[in-house]
Order: sequence, then structure tokens, then C-alpha cells
Amino acid sequence: MAQHPLHAPKRNGTPANSSPSAPSVRQIDRQKIDQTAPHTALRLSGGRVSAFDRFSLRQILAVLGNPLLRLILWNGEEMNPASGQAVATVILRDRSVLLKILANPDLGFGDGYSAGLLDVDGDLIEFLETMYRTCVARNGGRFRRLVFNWLYRPQANTLSGSRDNIHHHYDLSNDFYKLWLDDEMVYTCAYFPTPEAGLEQAQKAKMDHVCRKLRLRPGQTVIEAGCGWGALARHMARHYGVTVKAFNISHEQMAYARARAKAEGLERRVEFIEDDYRAITGPCDVFVSVGMLEHVGPENYRQLGEVIKRSLKPDGIGLIHSIGRNRRGPMNPWMEQRIFPGAYLPTLREMMRVFEPWNFSVLDVENLRLHYAKTLEHWLRRFDQHAEQIRQMFDERFVRSWRLYLAGSLAGFTTGFIQLFQVVFAPGTSNEVPWTRNYLYAGEPGA
Repeated sequence: MAQHPLHAPKRNGTPANSSPSAPSVRQIDRQKIDQTAPHTALRLSGGRVSAFDRFSLRQILAVLGNPLLRLILWNGEEMNPASGQAVATVILRDRSVLLKILANPDLGFGDGYSAGLLDVDGDLIEFLETMYRTCVARNGGRFRRLVFNWLYRPQANTLSGSRDNIHHHYDLSNDFYKLWLDDEMVYTCAYFPTPEAGLEQAQKAKMDHVCRKLRLRPGQTVIEAGCGWGALARHMARHYGVTVKAFNISHEQMAYARARAKAEGLERRVEFIEDDYRAITGPCDVFVSVGMLEHVGPENYRQLGEVIKRSLKPDGIGLIHSIGRNRRGPMNPWMEQRIFPGAYLPTLREMMRVFEPWNFSVLDVENLRLHYAKTLEHWLRRFDQHAEQIRQMFDERFVRSWRLYLAGSLAGFTTGFIQLFQVVFAPGTSNEVPWTRNYLYAGEPGA
């Protein structure tokens, strides 16, 4: 299966540990901007700027809600906000990027930034937060939403389509992800007991948080749908005495998960199965899915519920952890096409399509939005620290694309545009449900 050109590694990199005393995300961003800013004028194409170009840019700013931005055009001409201090300077190095933004704003901006035809001089995260607060909060207008929904069609999550979509993102290179994830290779939202906690501590705390919500007991059987590199499955088996069947269709992740389970002596307690969630069969005491629902697609939610129904015992319990949204809307087209093909972020109402047709009772809902923002701060800091290694593994376009993806996701969480839902559920007829929430806090984690 051929890789997307954006994702084709040139050679393997060498993982390295991040420094605990590294500066904050915004400090790193500012340092990078300060280093590159002196060269910006040299890279302008110098073509003519027409009256139509200026009119188009003013219209784009108006649609965005006239954010406090300064523009530098490809001929060196500047456009300043009517009043107030500019949050950042957007540099358009060539007229072609303006035309692409006019044709498809989100895709044109992302591709322009990735290609280096567009730059942000200033704090990239603050700039993206400004875009969310001004443009996204206005929701773009009814006409724009109708046109967008008509033109935009995410890649299908059929059996073959799901494999292609997952391959595009997760089978890039295990060495790449080792550079900026935690020691356990957890690629989902961490849980910070305190804001000062480190990433490794927070990811272990997240796994314990999930296990406590599921009230795991020794001897239980667990099915995990979408297990990533296998950290949660190993954690459940090692610390809670359960037996786990973990399903995933990423070949690279499964090879890593099996090797690590064997090295840790857990291969008899955890079985990693390289297959689609639709192939899952029970029975099991516990069903858990952390970070997979985003890749299922709302058209398949009822089918996922059917899979859980046929697998989960009548007195069982389950948890689904997913990025989501407060209001229904399509995925950002640049994010969906370039980073996460087939992805969709559901609202809580849409998530109920998994539960309602099969009479599952929702027991608990928690929103960990700010925990994901903190997680992304750590990821982005580590990514920046290893940017040169990543550049050697892939290329400059890849580095810029992934930096935009990580920074944009962080801004999405800090502004409340995207959420992180953990939903605990059980069969509707089961009375084996907790009386209070004391089980979340009693005892030591991992006991």
C-alpha cells in the first residue's frame, strides 16, 4: 500500500528524551518566529497586487470578523487592522495562496502554510485561537455552511476505507511517534492530577482514571477497540489482573504492541488482534474504546453499538473516550484530507446513536477538554525539540503540516471549539452499577 507523499519517510530517526526544563509552548513558538523573521522579506515573490486582490483580502477579513491581523503581501505591501494592536502578522508570499484560499479557505490556508507560501509572524497558537474565536464562533453563516456541506465529503469508513485512513496517519513510523509521545506511546488525552504533572505521569494517571471508571477486578475479560500501541491493554493486565483482547487495524502499531507485551511478559494476558472493530465478538465483562470513535464515522455508530451489544455481558460495563464537539459540524477539510482522513468529531447527541438503539444506560459523562490542551502543549514542545530529526525523516512540508495540526488542535481545545468526552455506560437492565462515585477516589491507582 503506497503512502501519501506527505507522509513518506526518507529515513529513520533516533528517539531522544525531552528536557523537563524546556520552555513553554509559546516561548518555543516565539523563539522560532524570532529566528526566521529576518528572512521573510527575501522570500516574497514580488508580483503585482491588483485592486481585486486587495478587495478579496478585505472580504476575507470581514468574513472572519475582522480579527486584529496585519498582512504582508507578496510585493511587500502591508494591510493593518483599522484599530487595535495586531495579534500576529500573516505573510502571503505568493498570489497563488490567496487564490487557493478564495477557492477553499480552510484547505487553502493549511496547504499554503505547509508549503511555506504563507507564514505567521507571532505566536501561532494565539493566532489560531483568534481565528477560532472570531470566525468559528460566528459559525460562518448559513449559506457558507450549506455550500460547505454540499462540497465536502469525508473519506468513507468502509472496511477497506478504514484501513486506508488509519494507514495514512498511524503507520507513518513508530520511530517518529517515539520522538514526542510519552514512554508508553499513548496518543490520546492525558489526565493531569495537577497542571504541573509531567506527561508520563499524566498518561499513567489517565489509564488509571479509565480503569477506575470501569471498576476493573482481577479475572475479568476486557475487549478494547482501537488499542493504539497497546499501552492501556498492558496497563489493565499488569495492574488490574484482567485478560484483554485488543483490536486495531494499524500494522505498525500492532507489531510494536505485540513486541512490547512479549518483552514485558504479558503476552498470555493480552492478545493483540489486527482486525477491524466490526469483527469483534464476545463475551466480555468490560468494553473500552479510547480514541477510536473519531475514526468510525456517524454512519457506523449504530453498527458499533451492535458490536458492543453482542459482546458485552448483561452485567458488564463500558467506556468510550472520544474527541467531540458541542455543535454538529463537518471536520476541518485540511485536517481531514491531509492529517486524519475519514475523521469526524461527534456531539454528545450523535454519540447517543451508539447507545440508544441497544438500550444502553449512560452512567457518567466527563469532559476533559483542558486536559487535552495540556497534553498537546507537551506534544508540541517535544515535537519542536526534535523538529530537525523529523525533517530528516520526512521533509520540511511534513514538519510544517504537523506543527499546524498540533497547534491548531491545541487552540481548538483552549477555545472550546472541540471537546473530549468520556462516556461510561452499561446494559439498560443491569443493576450492577455504582451507588456513588467513591470508587473513583478510594485506594491507590493501579492497585
